[in-house]
Amino acid sequence: MMNERISSIMTINVVTVTPEHTLKDVRELLFDRHFHHLPVVEGPGKKLVGIITSWDLLKTQASVDDYSRIKVGDVMTRKVVTLRPNELVGAAALIFLRHLFHGIPIVNDENELVGLVTTHDVLKYLYYKEYPNDEFAQSLEFKPRMD
Repeated sequence: MMNERISSIMTINVVTVTPEHTLKDVRELLFDRHFHHLPVVEGPGKKLVGIITSWDLLKTQASVDDYSRIKVGDVMTRKVVTLRPNELVGAAALIFLRHLFHGIPIVNDENELVGLVTTHDVLKYLYYKEYPNDEFAQSLEFKPRMD
């Protein structure tokens, strides 16, 4: 069941930030868009250089008033677990279970961001596969891509 490619369930149009953005920018994106993590990219090819999460904001122990003075590059996680689009959904599930991550950037061979897969994506995928005719499954945003 988890032998399909990650490319079939990943989010393609990923919201990102750069190392020059501030924690104020990140906080607004996280709260306004209900995200928990944002890939950090540089350059026109969107080379992945890190990730910043809601947990990273808490770890800084900085006041929200100070967020506009703190750059993403100063607090982001630089060592990021990534997967390639052709890897299997099961590989993402294993990483989520072993490391308690909730989002994995998907990169190409040049380490450019091409997508993001989350625990929520895997849950939607599994639910849809198990109950394809269920009314709720039909309402899910996820529909397997056939590319």
